[in-house]
Amino acid sequence: MIGIIGAMQVEIQGLKAMLTGRSSTTVSGIEFVTGTLGETPVVLAVCGVGKVFAALCAQTMILRFGVEAVINTGVAGTLCRELGIGDVAVSRDVVQHDMDVSGLGEPYGLIDALGLIHIPASETLGALVEQAVLAQGHRCKVGTIATGDQFLCDSGRKEWIHQTFGAIAGEMEGASIGTVCYVNKVPFVIIRAISDDADGNAPENFPAFAAQTAETSIRITADVIGRLQHGQKMD
Repeated sequence: MIGIIGAMQVEIQGLKAMLTGRSSTTVSGIEFVTGTLGETPVVLAVCGVGKVFAALCAQTMILRFGVEAVINTGVAGTLCRELGIGDVAVSRDVVQHDMDVSGLGEPYGLIDALGLIHIPASETLGALVEQAVLAQGHRCKVGTIATGDQFLCDSGRKEWIHQTFGAIAGEMEGASIGTVCYVNKVPFVIIRAISDDADGNAPENFPAFAAQTAETSIRITADVIGRLQHGQKMD
């Protein structure tokens, strides 16, 4: 079974409509919807915005549903020149840009319990996402996706995150999901369609525009599920 997580309904509802044999259960206030997407058993969930509920959702998928891998799909702001609105960022790794114990002499973003700043994502899943993105005619870039409990809308903060971590996109859930998956030895990938510039120049009607952009990541996620071979080994 593959777990698919989105922060908002618009990032998941299109996939939910594709499921056959659908059923649902609620755990810790989060609805988990199981079914089959193509020929692959999946569980979908809308975790809510932010790192805490994203981590809670991922841990529940692993412990309660025994997922073999997790895909986090949604939208993000670009942090690099190579990605514009409508393009797609794919995780090579993830970082928590608001993790800060620099006052103790440690580098920004260090997760002390793991001794890591960059949490590696699945290369196998990442390659499948790249294939799906290119097949659908979108431009994509693989790299570091940065996560923090803030909507990025300041050019100075944007530049700092890019320079400090080499991040290509910024959002609010991916690294917490990635960290949970990493400690549980579950492969994961983060897919982010770019919805804004992360510097205060978001579209005027951002919720509506984000919903439109989310359709890109939904189609890519469905394509990736279709490309997964039964019993395929994932790193």
